[in-house]
Amino acid sequence: MADQSLAQRLLAGDKRALARGITLVESDDPAGWALVREVYPKTGHAAVIGLTGAPGAGKSTLIGALTRLRRAAGRQVAVLSIDPSSPFTHGALLGDRIRLTEHFLDPGVFIRSMANRGALGGLSEAALQAALLMDAAGKDDVFLETVGVGQAEVDVIDHADSVVLVLIPGSGDSIQALKAGVMEIPDVIVVNKADHPLTDTMVREIKGVLALGPKQPWEVPIVRTEAIRGEGVEELATKIDEHRAHIEAEGTLSERRRRNLMSEVLGLATFRMRRELEASIAEDQDVQELLDRVVSRELDPASAAGIILDRAANGRPSDERPEGQ
Repeated sequence: MADQSLAQRLLAGDKRALARGITLVESDDPAGWALVREVYPKTGHAAVIGLTGAPGAGKSTLIGALTRLRRAAGRQVAVLSIDPSSPFTHGALLGDRIRLTEHFLDPGVFIRSMANRGALGGLSEAALQAALLMDAAGKDDVFLETVGVGQAEVDVIDHADSVVLVLIPGSGDSIQALKAGVMEIPDVIVVNKADHPLTDTMVREIKGVLALGPKQPWEVPIVRTEAIRGEGVEELATKIDEHRAHIEAEGTLSERRRRNLMSEVLGLATFRMRRELEASIAEDQDVQELLDRVVSRELDPASAAGIILDRAANGRPSDERPEGQ
C-alpha cells in the first residue's frame, strides 16, 4: 500500500516522492524497481536531452542556462547530473550542483546528482531508471549530464532523444574530435567558451570532420556559446527544439526510443547477470583454484572464462571440462 501511495504521489508531481523513488532505485531496493514498473506506462512524454563532453567543458553551466530558458517558457525541468564515483564510498562528489544553485528554490526544477558507479559510458543503470521516474513525475524536459570520460562516453546516445556534444577550444578537443566514437553521437555540437582565440580554428576542424561522414537528413549544427554569460544559449535551445521537430516529422523519434529501450533492457540484463555470476563464484573453491591456474599461466583467461560460463549455465563442476578449454 505504501508503494502504491508513493507511485500516486510521484505521478502527481510530488518532488519528495520523486526523490524517494530515485533513492530506492539507486540503492537497488526491490521497492524502487516495483515503483518503476508501476509508473512506466505513464512515461514517454518528456524530452530527454543528453549533454556529453570532456570534463570542464561547461556542461553544468550550459544546463543551468538552458533550464532558465525552459522555465521562462513555463516548462517543468529535471536535471540528472552524473558525477564520478569515489573509489572508496562509491558516492558522488555533487560538484555539478554547485553550478545550478540558482534553481534550487524553483518548485518547477528538480535536480539530482548521482554517482556513475564506474560505468565507463558515463551513465549507470540506476541513472536510466531515475530518468524514467522524472519523466513519470511530469517533467517536460529531462537533462542528462554524463560524467565526462572522453572517448568512452557514448552511452548517452542510447538514452536520450537529442544528444549535445560540448567541446572547448584550446584543450586538445579538436584532436579528440577527429577520432571515431564521440563525433558519431551528437545531434548538436557546442563550442563553449567561444571567446577563446582558437574558436574559429576549432569550428573549421569540426566542419571538416563532419564533412568526411556520410550525408544525413539532419545536418549537425555547430553553436558557439559562452555559457557563463548566457551568450549563444538561446540559439542552442532553438537547435535542440529544431532537432526534436525534425525527428518527430521524420518518424525517427519512435525508432530512436525503440533502440534506446532495447539497449536499456540488454544493459540491465547484462548488469544483473554479472552481479549474479560474481555472487555465485565469490566463495566457490573450484573457481578460485581455476583462477589460480590462470595466475600460474597453466590456463589462459579466455578458456577459464568459458569454463566458468559453462559451469554457471549447466551447474557442472569445472574439472569436468578438459584442460585448456
